[in-house]
Amino acid sequence: MSLFDNVFVLIDTRSFSSVWYWIALAVMWSTVSHYTMGVPHDLITRARRRGGMAAEDAEVMTHVQVRRRLTAMRSAGHWITGFVATALTVLLVLGFGYGVELAQAVFLLLAPLSLTGVLAMRTALRIEAGDERGEALWRRLGRLRLATQVTGMVSIFITAMWGMWSILTMSVLGG
Repeated sequence: MSLFDNVFVLIDTRSFSSVWYWIALAVMWSTVSHYTMGVPHDLITRARRRGGMAAEDAEVMTHVQVRRRLTAMRSAGHWITGFVATALTVLLVLGFGYGVELAQAVFLLLAPLSLTGVLAMRTALRIEAGDERGEALWRRLGRLRLATQVTGMVSIFITAMWGMWSILTMSVLGG
């Protein structure tokens, strides 16, 4: 095998059999779980344990993120929702209707990610309405993080099952 062939074996264009896809999936969910509404989990943990300046920083950062998200949604929310819905529908039809593996893989990345976006937006609305501070804010962010982690675990499980089925089917059918 030449160097050129080795490079293309390493960077496989088939999604579910590519190590890069699985690395991207793991990094994506790790990052999404670590940054709850844009606030690092270690900052929230420090704020909860120590209070003081860490709590102040976490509260300010959370409220800034809440305002950023809600401002974007209030100004372009319909467009964002329409674009995301259209993109997911196109990926769903191409992937599962026409059997395009790349579309399946991208759909399995983005669909659960959009669900966590909806959960974060709902949380932002609740934080804004209650103007939460301190322990109530940490509890709300903790629930969002838990929901995000559960969504990630279910997503990874479903993606792994679908990916294995896809690879096994491809090897049996000789594709």
